[in-house]
Parts: sequence; C-alpha cells; structure tokens
Amino acid sequence: MAWRSSGTTNATLIGNLASNGLIKSERVKAAMMAVDRAHYAPRAPYEDSPQAIGFNATISAPHMHASACESLLPFLTPSACILDIGSGSGYLTHVLAHLVAPTGTVVGIDHIQGLIDMAETNVKKSVEGKELLETGRVKFVKGDGRLGWAEGGKYDAIHVGAAAKEMHESLVDQLKAPGRLFIPVESGYMQHIYVVDKNSDGEVKQEKLYGVQYVPLTDAPSD
Repeated sequence: MAWRSSGTTNATLIGNLASNGLIKSERVKAAMMAVDRAHYAPRAPYEDSPQAIGFNATISAPHMHASACESLLPFLTPSACILDIGSGSGYLTHVLAHLVAPTGTVVGIDHIQGLIDMAETNVKKSVEGKELLETGRVKFVKGDGRLGWAEGGKYDAIHVGAAAKEMHESLVDQLKAPGRLFIPVESGYMQHIYVVDKNSDGEVKQEKLYGVQYVPLTDAPSD
C-alpha cells in the first residue's frame, strides 16, 4: 500500500501511512507527525518515495522510515541511546529523537561532511530541532558507519540507512544487551532487511525480513 500513501502535507502523508497499515503504533505516528519531511526532502517531500538529496545519497521513502521505527520501537525507550548510520538529511535521526524523549540521545553518522552540514542545517529549521542540537540530545558526526561509533556506545538500537555488503560485527558488538540492529544487507543482486537481536545474556540472533533497494554503504567519494 506504500504507493497509495503519498499526501499533500506532512499530516496527510503520515495519516495515509497509518491508514494503510504501514504505521502501526501511535508513538511512531506522533513522532513522524512532529517532524516535517519538507525540512529534509528538497522536492516532493510528501511523496512516499525516496528522494535524492545530493552527494549521491537519498532520503528513504517514508514507509521505510516507518518500518524501521516500528521494528526498533521496543528498544526506543525514554532514555535510550541510539545510533543512526547513514544519517543523510537528518530526518530519521530527528524522528528517533522524538521516540526516545525526554532524555534519550541519538547520534547520526555519515562519511560525507556535506551531509553532516546539511543534517544540522535541516534539524535547526524547527525550534524544537535546534534545541535538540543545543542540548546534545542529537548530534551528527563524520565517520565510517561500517565501524559504528564506539565513542557514543553502547547503543540500545542501531539503524543503518544504506545497504551493507556484509553483516558488520563491529555494529553487533556496539549493541547493548539487550539491543537491536536494523540493517539492509546485500546478497548477490538482492538486498534484504535484517533485524539482529542481542539478548540480555549477549546471545545474538538475526531474522531476514523483506527485500529492499538502498544505496550502498560505501567509502566516501574521493574529492
């Protein structure tokens, strides 16, 4: 039903995603309603489709952001620590901050300085977003997301917004116990979403969910 979920405003987009069963929880609906996608997508922000944002990067379709939030929701508690890899425009980082309010923190990491600057500029477009940056509840760092961001961990949940060539053990290592990783992984010509759970004893299990098409999680382009 994703193709029927586009709207003319942020409210109608999120309402359609909920009506079509792509948003299931009131918490996710409220968080996505609170962050105007127009601050993050340069064109057609209320279409349920990915959008180019420059630097050979995209902002994922809203239904994919909804799916990620719904999957990670049990670990998005009011004081959780979250890592958003491939944070791009900063949209999902901002949504995740709503889901771990009032004291949780979210680190967005990307390997291109232009995207880090863009994300910070986008988040500052709202008064509430500017406060998130000023208080340190949201921050953006430059780095190789395939290695995670050990300085900020460990994390209750990790979201990866680009397709990895393999299941990176460094990311699993940076999960708390318990914790959850949401990651698209390449397999031949295909990509699939995997959810990786680490239980309180440190035991790790992974589940393959569904096929997707993401930009690859790669080295930064040469200048």
